[in-house]
Amino acid sequence: RFALRWYPQAGRARIDVTVENNWAWEPDPQNLVYDARITVGKEEVYNRADLSHYHHARWRKQFWWGGDAAVHVRHDTRQLIASRAVPNYDQSLRIDEGKMAGAFASWNGPKTEPMGVGAAMRAMPTTGGRGDIGLLPAWAASYLLGMDPRARTITLGTADLAGSWSIHYRDKGTGLPVSLLDYPYMTVVGSASDTLNPATGRREQFPACAAKGACATPNRHDVSHQPAFAYLPYLLTGDHYYLEELQFWAMYNAFASNPGYREHRKGLLKPEQVRGQAWGLRTLGEAAYITPDAHPLKRHFLEILDSNLDWYNANYTHNPKANALGVLVNGYAVVYARKRGLAPWQDDFFTSAVGHVADLGFGKARELLRWKVAFPVQRMIGDGACWLDGAMYSMMVRDSATSPIYANIGQAFSASLPEQARDLPCDSPAMAAALKVKPGQMTGYSDAPTGFPSNMQPALAYAADVLGEPGRKAWRQFMARSVKPDYSGAPQFAIVPRGDSGGSEEVQQR
Repeated sequence: RFALRWYPQAGRARIDVTVENNWAWEPDPQNLVYDARITVGKEEVYNRADLSHYHHARWRKQFWWGGDAAVHVRHDTRQLIASRAVPNYDQSLRIDEGKMAGAFASWNGPKTEPMGVGAAMRAMPTTGGRGDIGLLPAWAASYLLGMDPRARTITLGTADLAGSWSIHYRDKGTGLPVSLLDYPYMTVVGSASDTLNPATGRREQFPACAAKGACATPNRHDVSHQPAFAYLPYLLTGDHYYLEELQFWAMYNAFASNPGYREHRKGLLKPEQVRGQAWGLRTLGEAAYITPDAHPLKRHFLEILDSNLDWYNANYTHNPKANALGVLVNGYAVVYARKRGLAPWQDDFFTSAVGHVADLGFGKARELLRWKVAFPVQRMIGDGACWLDGAMYSMMVRDSATSPIYANIGQAFSASLPEQARDLPCDSPAMAAALKVKPGQMTGYSDAPTGFPSNMQPALAYAADVLGEPGRKAWRQFMARSVKPDYSGAPQFAIVPRGDSGGSEEVQQR
């Protein structure tokens, strides 16, 4: 696939070459090995022997005809953030020069070549704090805030290499990424019987790999640890490759689960882990927002997003029996301590994703956000809560696997705090000692830019904008903590309140 851009003032053309191995229903899918050679005019610009191309993956290279234009565009960060197309990252931050230089110095070798993964984690299911987790990954947030050409290289380069994972399924009939609205029973899990479409009488499963090992790849993908690869690059460049990359990932997230669990064409994210629901909703919302209005898949993404928001609002926002804590309890949410507890940080990921989608102008997300922000706010200022432990790793939310969710945050803290801390005044030296932190310091790696308080920060920022004084009070309490992270090298969670009512009526009702 080729794309050409002509820059008349520079008198140069940019040549964009993409090679794919990703037809959705091609028999016997497999990895391919071949020699690649690209010429521009009479000049050889790329040569790679024995290139191993994984199944349902693609790679991209760009070249200039007439010589590199050597132009770096500094986009207006203030305007981008004010438009709400991107989260409200703290514009007072200055990106650390040493860390940026180090990241750019390591931008070389196989990880930057076809089937490499750039700055991302090759095995997505790897746990722990990472630079590629968040509404934007660290490198993209650094680019947004600093407009450094080195950060641009890493951000766009890693977005190019998002094609290296085997999640790319293109429909030969349309030439577009496959859509759930066209194939509501397709999936990559479950049995063949799960994929039988009663309306057509046909099974919509993808063909099995040609042989054992024919589809082996070191690039392991999932929904629960998935970076935001392509949205910001498409927003800033308009490159068709990035649009399709965003669409491939968004649609994959919708069809990766069992058709029955996701309710077929609705593409519900509810079967995923809470963090998977967060990142799946983030990517789906971005695809629905930025896919051009005339694009054939625009309606598809809007419908799938609408189905998801309707489900969350029906089961939580507008459900009189929904829990009072403001937590997700579906899917794999309450799995700690024999199904008594959940992970607040995963729940915070979801809250921040809802906030981002609401910022993009989807009114149903804003409804959900107002319900959802109760949980981070209560953990900071709720009766019976102690904000020092507001970002604990896991929180008990019921007495047993069959018990109802606690009626208030005080019960949750009473069941979750260490026994020696339960009766101590919050923020007292005794409480800090019992929690093994300094006075005024939150638990959960509070000095780390990927710690649990950092994970909580975007959720509280959105709460401050939509919940009025309780949200602002919770934010003030959060900012009063004595130990804070240095976001200068990893700003992916450095999101702050916008400080207004949350946007115009037009934006809210999109």
